[in-house]
Amino acid sequence: TWTAAADVDIDHLVPLKEAWVSGAKDWTNDRRQQFANDLTRPQLLAVTDSLNQSKGDQDIGEWLPPRVAYQCEYVRAWVQVKYYYGLTMDSTEKAAASKVLAGC
Repeated sequence: TWTAAADVDIDHLVPLKEAWVSGAKDWTNDRRQQFANDLTRPQLLAVTDSLNQSKGDQDIGEWLPPRVAYQCEYVRAWVQVKYYYGLTMDSTEKAAASKVLAGC
């Protein structure tokens, strides 16, 4: 349970650095701004500050939510955001997505 506003962060599901190395470096500034502030896709999430800090800029091959019951939804959202924005997924991401989604 969150009791203080300071305990809440807004997390980019696909971190900005991850987006950059996955193709956003080639985008216009307007496209980058659209990605960073996208309220339509599941790209911005309210999370605890400690969870956001533990995730950092890691992709799904390096980090998954600790709540196993949420991992399917998280990975589906990750793939949706990456697909919509035309961002690449490296082999580690693909393997992690396949493993999680196979159990959904």
